[in-house]
Amino acid sequence: MPDPAVLEGWRSAQAVCFDVDSTVSPEEGIDVLAGFAGVAPQVAELTRRAMEGGMPFHEALHARLAIIRPSLNLISGCLAAHPPRLNVGISQLVSCLRANGAQVYLVSGGFEPMILPLAKALGVPASHVFANRLHFTPEGEYAGFDSQRPTAQAGGKGAVLFRLKRQFGYHPLIMVGDGATDLEAKPPADVFIGYGGIVVREKVKAQADWFVTDFGELIAALEDP
Repeated sequence: MPDPAVLEGWRSAQAVCFDVDSTVSPEEGIDVLAGFAGVAPQVAELTRRAMEGGMPFHEALHARLAIIRPSLNLISGCLAAHPPRLNVGISQLVSCLRANGAQVYLVSGGFEPMILPLAKALGVPASHVFANRLHFTPEGEYAGFDSQRPTAQAGGKGAVLFRLKRQFGYHPLIMVGDGATDLEAKPPADVFIGYGGIVVREKVKAQADWFVTDFGELIAALEDP
């Protein structure tokens, strides 16, 4: 179990923000999209470097999208062939958090078309989803992305959490995720919980306030008296 103060923060959380790829979902959405487009190896390497903190996120995002060039047809075909999947235990965890009075958000460097189906499956409203928005030509071809969104920039997850704290006064506010971009969101997150159920990143494991590999541990902590 974690430090008692961390445990109390988790149990009394007013809002919990989840990363999506390799946390809410067992997959990295951009890698799935790259695989469908036939450019998986090039994109996977950039994803790895970004998640381990070896490449600024906004640079990796721009480079990966330039390789994939995701059109509307490519995205719809990918979603049909590979419907987004939820990680084991995440639905129960979200339900427990709601029963405990916490607001749940998804904060992702991924793309809205890949994230929103997962949010819907969890019952998380679209207004609680912060992800990247793609632009398309009238013919449906890729035409760039909204670079002004916080999630398109380095440190963007922290910026989203800061905005939520300022707007709603959430305290404690918890961030749960597997990567360096999630770790960077504390502060403003009051507690950072590292998740290693899909991949263990040593930097995240070493610096997290609490590191788990099974959402069951977080559920049990909410349910225990």
